[in-house]
Amino acid sequence: MHLLLSWDNPEVRNELKKVILFWKDKGVRGFRFDVVNLISKPEIFRDDEEGDGRRFYTDGPHVHEYLKELVADTGIEDMLTVGEMSSTCIDHCIRYTDPGEKELSMCFNFHHLKIDYKDGEKWELQRPDYDKLKDIFREWQLRMQEKNGWNAVFWCNHDQPRVVSRLGDEHKYWKESAKMLACSIHMLRGTPYIYQGEEIGMMNPHFDKIEDYRDVESINYYKILRESGKSKEEALHILGERSRDNSRTPMQWDNTKYAGFSEAEPWISLPEDREGVNVSDQEADEDSVLNFYRKLVNLRMEYEVIRDGSIEFIFDSVKEILAYKRVGEDGDILVLNNMSKDEVSLPQSIDMTGRKILLSNYNESRISGIDVLRPYECIVIQ
Repeated sequence: MHLLLSWDNPEVRNELKKVILFWKDKGVRGFRFDVVNLISKPEIFRDDEEGDGRRFYTDGPHVHEYLKELVADTGIEDMLTVGEMSSTCIDHCIRYTDPGEKELSMCFNFHHLKIDYKDGEKWELQRPDYDKLKDIFREWQLRMQEKNGWNAVFWCNHDQPRVVSRLGDEHKYWKESAKMLACSIHMLRGTPYIYQGEEIGMMNPHFDKIEDYRDVESINYYKILRESGKSKEEALHILGERSRDNSRTPMQWDNTKYAGFSEAEPWISLPEDREGVNVSDQEADEDSVLNFYRKLVNLRMEYEVIRDGSIEFIFDSVKEILAYKRVGEDGDILVLNNMSKDEVSLPQSIDMTGRKILLSNYNESRISGIDVLRPYECIVIQ
């Protein structure tokens, strides 16, 4: 027997409102709605001759109507509400998050996390396309700004590999790249999110046998990869880059056997090499990734221009440089990020006259003009 719950049925919608009200009465003051843009399906189910069918049920015909009803009838319009949006588009996300629509506070979208999918396929590897990444950031940031929408900005979650392993450097520039990736996302227009372990620079665990994996998608796809002709080593390498279990290992609190997460063996293993990548070691280190994240959070609290200012992208011609200005009534800040392991020259020197550095991931100060960024360097300039 199969039970189908359809949002087109008002009884279903009313039951879901009761769930929200239950938690609201418990004191919850915010809600994340999982793949909420898929709640409205077409009346007629057609075969998709062009794709996998998702275009028929994504951002469906009644999705905005049902969201408005849900928010109004539960009285959560003044709470923080974030929607996870699968395969969505900017126009719909503008509607979801425009305060005048009274639907959601902000949206997660995932387009920027497919820049290393070869031909759009998750399990096919390629080097990250930084031009594409910058194009996506530019389009979403500027369009959402223009139309009064609001982004949730992030690198990591429970379905994504660790960003340091994905876009940074796990070895020589581990600390620098972890900090740069944090800065690049936290200074954007929108609300930044930190996923457990991201704030200490946790990396993919690099499991070397399929028995270490717990995620059903990964286990199933290992079989598919092997049946398609991939060797055991090739299949495990792909999982090591793509599996959702990369982000699901226990939070690393200290150097004890199970990293302070538990006194019993957790259901999934910890990485073998985790020296220094834990809260206990980083608390006391002023130069740690953890304390860099704290500085980022404090900057956003201190500077209104970071919270609410507009955004302008600069230096677009240099693939490795993600650079932008945040502009407010009381001035602007300049954000420079080198996403590569090499030194990169800027198209023009930054004159530091009358300016100061608010944050950097290199200890050496920059007093004169800035015309080169060091490997994975980030600088926030007022």
